Amino acid sequence: MTSYYLPDIYTWIKNLPPIHQWSHTNPISLTICSPSLALSATQNQNPTSITFTITANLHLPIALWTSSPTKPNQETLAQLFSDVIHGVIRYGPNKNLSFLRRPQTIRFDDGFQDGFNYAFGTLLFLVCLYEAPEGRLRSECLNALAAAGLVGGSGSRKDAAVMVMRAVGSNVEERWMRAVNLAVTNWAMTEKPAKMRVPTFSYAVSASGLWKVQLWSPVVAMDIESPNGGGGGPPPPPPDERLRFSLAYQQLEGVVQLGYKVVVRENWIDVVVSVDNVRCDVSPLASNKLMAKRGSGAEEKHFPSSISIELTPIVQYDILSVSVSKSSDNPEREIGHETGIEGSFEPPGPYIGLHVSASETVTLSMKPWKFEQSVHGYSACLNWLLHDGANGREVVSSRPSRVSLFLRPKAWFRDRYSSVYRPFTKRGGVIFARDEYGESVRWKVCGQARGRRMEWEIRGKVWVTYWPNKHRTFYSETRRMQFREILYLTLP
Repeated sequence: MTSYYLPDIYTWIKNLPPIHQWSHTNPISLTICSPSLALSATQNQNPTSITFTITANLHLPIALWTSSPTKPNQETLAQLFSDVIHGVIRYGPNKNLSFLRRPQTIRFDDGFQDGFNYAFGTLLFLVCLYEAPEGRLRSECLNALAAAGLVGGSGSRKDAAVMVMRAVGSNVEERWMRAVNLAVTNWAMTEKPAKMRVPTFSYAVSASGLWKVQLWSPVVAMDIESPNGGGGGPPPPPPDERLRFSLAYQQLEGVVQLGYKVVVRENWIDVVVSVDNVRCDVSPLASNKLMAKRGSGAEEKHFPSSISIELTPIVQYDILSVSVSKSSDNPEREIGHETGIEGSFEPPGPYIGLHVSASETVTLSMKPWKFEQSVHGYSACLNWLLHDGANGREVVSSRPSRVSLFLRPKAWFRDRYSSVYRPFTKRGGVIFARDEYGESVRWKVCGQARGRRMEWEIRGKVWVTYWPNKHRTFYSETRRMQFREILYLTLP
């Protein structure tokens, strides 16, 4: 398929002629995505307004989406953008739009051109998926829009996607990404494209002593990893259809927040970075009712099992050293071993009875999450690793044995969202905050670098794992997403 680009819808709307010059019978149309798909602007009377429609021109024209009537003035783009935001979110798992308000801070000048076109392209993808008739038109448009980076904001479209996310605010962003990634999941499960072209969507913010990276990824777009140890035996069987549904309709949502400060010394500068918050949640893309009807229930879901972050100054000739502030763990292993035997002999009678019972108890005390710091060159590496409480193995690189699944139905990874000993929040996520993971990393920078703007690269990976919770199955899997962003700070 040839490369695809979305027409400049922003400029087309902006350059529409005055409404009194329009024909009363023929709408003004712009071809989009293919000759059979068009955006039309139609004049309405009493009161005078414009309606925008996405139309599939097949044997008979089919209206796939229609905007609300829009006044033909300088507010046309703002009103249509609000309709686009509402249109995308209506396709999400939560269709309650009562909390939405029209964005008041967006300046609809040429600086927002790419953001507007990206938002409209996203709506176009959802409309094609859910409203277009099955066939060549839908298939070609979906693949073309995904290849052009109009799903999730990849490649050259990323800056435009970030522009939209910053404009609508965090709460609307969450609803937007769940609607988009629900569409991606439905596309993967029903259309079964040859190759998913939807990478993880992430973006970074550098301001006020804080570096923040926001992460979003549908589980179906994450790479599956094979465990390299643990569990033993043959690979697990594939999941049944109900479990497959529950595992597919999920989304990874993550935030990495690092605090930084710059301390000027007499002959050098210290750049100190510490963990402020690292949060990861796996959120459902379907309602609990639908999960129970078509899946194995909402509690059969992936959980975060490992997080890895690497922070590196890009230009290094001014760097003198890097130091971490946490020693390698040498934990105490607390093991209690108790063996007991009891016996009894009953008095003579019709039958002679001898009763013997034996018991053995072994207790291992350990934290489920282990935090490590390390240094490679001038890169600082932060790692959080989840371990199986039964045998101490890393969950991300192992799988539960069939024996343990069969003989230990009350193992700690079962009922993992309700047990008091759970290593996750009740929603199934994790939070690593400054109180326990606030050890800092310190770079010593040459004093001659004062006044320079430094660029830092942050790379990361997040693994999510599924082990059976309440569903009776031997299936398990681990998936991985990765991200890379650029962060900035200016040395005083």
